[in-house]
Amino acid sequence: MNVTLNIIGAGHVGRVLGRLFAGVDGIAVQDVLTRSMASAQTAVDFIGAGTPVASYAALRHADVTLLAVSDDQIGPACAALAAEGRQAGAIVFHCSGALASNVLLAATQAGAFVASAHPIRSFADPQQVAATFDGTFCGVEGDPLALVFLTPALIAIGARPVPIDPAAKTLYHAAAVFASNYLVTVLDAALRAYQAAGIPEPVARELAQPLVTEAVANVFRLGAAPALSGPIARGDSATVQRQQQAVQSWDAATGELYRALVAPTQDLARRKRGG
Repeated sequence: MNVTLNIIGAGHVGRVLGRLFAGVDGIAVQDVLTRSMASAQTAVDFIGAGTPVASYAALRHADVTLLAVSDDQIGPACAALAAEGRQAGAIVFHCSGALASNVLLAATQAGAFVASAHPIRSFADPQQVAATFDGTFCGVEGDPLALVFLTPALIAIGARPVPIDPAAKTLYHAAAVFASNYLVTVLDAALRAYQAAGIPEPVARELAQPLVTEAVANVFRLGAAPALSGPIARGDSATVQRQQQAVQSWDAATGELYRALVAPTQDLARRKRGG
């Protein structure tokens, strides 16, 4: 492998991937384009390789181009790249978890092979992520010829590529929202309910923690259905009804959240029973 890599957009994700790819034998970070020369230079300093450039016209031909821009800029950035030509036979990929590689249609029409590679982790602290990237899962999909390069390149930086169905990319991204964002929302409801029952917030967190950690550990050890416990798992519909009414009386919005979770949890309980 002996390829040149251009990077367009160098926020946290672009900088981290740029630094990691720059450390792989056979990959040479070439040009870095961001919204300003100053930010491009800052990115190059972090990456430890590459040349900051001021425009698409200044980009040299590269074997591979990483589009690390925000989701709403992927299409326009790809179009601007394709408009400069020289993409026939090249590889263009983006890092969005929400968009599939088909958003790179302009590059495809210009003769490039396209893909997406979504690292499944937070990039809030680029230094920390770059130092601890080993084992990071990356959802990948795209043209087979793009993945021929991208899959081993990701493995070389310590990633664990996982092929996904591009037609279900939005569903794939929603899975992360369920696993992370909505989990926090449900835990917030639990902590507020404890406080409404007279338990101070710091104590509520201590009280909830063993319940949460054991439930999560059981899900990942046994699977979701076997890990389910509580009144719905026991078939105690009277308790569920009383709780629904109590939560609804306390806070209508949280009552609706409780109600919305009853039916899916009943389905999970049936799976647990094998019915």
